[in-house]
Amino acid sequence: MIGTLLFVIFILMMLAGVPIGVAMGLSAAFSIALANLDTQWFGLMAVPQNLYAGLGKYPLLAIPMFVLVGTIFDRSGVAQRLVRFAVSIVGHGPGMLPVVAISVAMLLGGISGSGPATAAALGGVMILAMTRAGYPPAFSASVVGAASAIDILVPPSIAFIVYSVLVPGASVPAMFAAGMVPGILVGLALMIPSVWLARKHGMGLNETAVDKPPFWTSLRQASWGLAAPILILGGMRAGWFTPTEAAVVAVFYGLFVGIVIYRTINVRDLFGILRESGELSAIILLVVSLAGIFAYSLSTLGIIDPVTKAIVHSGLGEYGVLALLIILLIMVGMFLDGISIFLIFTPILLPIANFYHWDLVWFGVLLTLMVALGQFTPPMAVNLMVSCRIAQVSMEQTVRWVVWLLIAVLCVLLLVIVFPQLALWLPRRLGY
Repeated sequence: MIGTLLFVIFILMMLAGVPIGVAMGLSAAFSIALANLDTQWFGLMAVPQNLYAGLGKYPLLAIPMFVLVGTIFDRSGVAQRLVRFAVSIVGHGPGMLPVVAISVAMLLGGISGSGPATAAALGGVMILAMTRAGYPPAFSASVVGAASAIDILVPPSIAFIVYSVLVPGASVPAMFAAGMVPGILVGLALMIPSVWLARKHGMGLNETAVDKPPFWTSLRQASWGLAAPILILGGMRAGWFTPTEAAVVAVFYGLFVGIVIYRTINVRDLFGILRESGELSAIILLVVSLAGIFAYSLSTLGIIDPVTKAIVHSGLGEYGVLALLIILLIMVGMFLDGISIFLIFTPILLPIANFYHWDLVWFGVLLTLMVALGQFTPPMAVNLMVSCRIAQVSMEQTVRWVVWLLIAVLCVLLLVIVFPQLALWLPRRLGY
């Protein structure tokens, strides 16, 4: 009864517009108090204890650092230089600028790991360029929104860090390695319908609107941005630093590039950069800490076991349950961001994964792919919302284009389900 009340209160608060972190914390605190009416303080001392326990985890230190890295590289003009370099490789013609957008999104994902941040940085450069080249703004917004979803797969991924904190059997390096191949496959899969749609509808024919820069000049200008993922991932693989330390190194590297090399950031800009990244980090970590109370209430109120038994004994079978989870998480991904989804659903889904003996690293990649699909699935897709705002189009206008991109990513999801080694080969090869 109390467990049902927990979810009812949580859903009602969400529908009333209460921020998700506050909704999780208040509904959980009320349920804990209701379950402990006969004790002093109604058991509410568990609230501050779990608030701290949800936040006091060393890997979470990497989140504010990677958020800061994304802000620094956004302000330093790295995205614009990467776009020029990509254009110098693929050239002009129908479908080439979408290929550039998707390629640059994958590179930016190797720096910040935040989908909405990449949609903002990439959209500010690519949507205008694609519009000048003859692409409809709705199509440009669809490509940028879908491409930005790759960022929670390509390491370093904030979503993978949160998942590894929630699941002890999946380390951060293992998750980073597991996301690499599926992330590349998603990028390639998005390129196919983008090029096909552009050529079918005669988009991008105004080639003279976008100059093709010299290859070697653009490579030299973009080299500092290209080196960032190599520094972050290569340093972790070489054992020079942990993922958390890698985030700190990336911050200093980004400041060096922005202040000394590109000279696009000055000392006066640092306060605004720190404030912007601090506000976003505070929101993320507050949601994480409040989710600790929510997870505690789920376990102590005995909610997880009945839900797990109901699902695994529903008669659907292993793949039927997996299909149910895919539909559920894609639908949830339309309305919530990836971190919130992981915090809410991982404690519930983990016993199901253990029941079927699914590899927890593989399962984490599947969850992330499902969330990535939801991030550009209308009507409330967070990445698509950002790109539509930049393109000044409504989300309804993107449906005819984005449906093809959704099918492409769904095909990658099915491939990872059928061939788990697509996610597991690299971490096992690297010994994680």
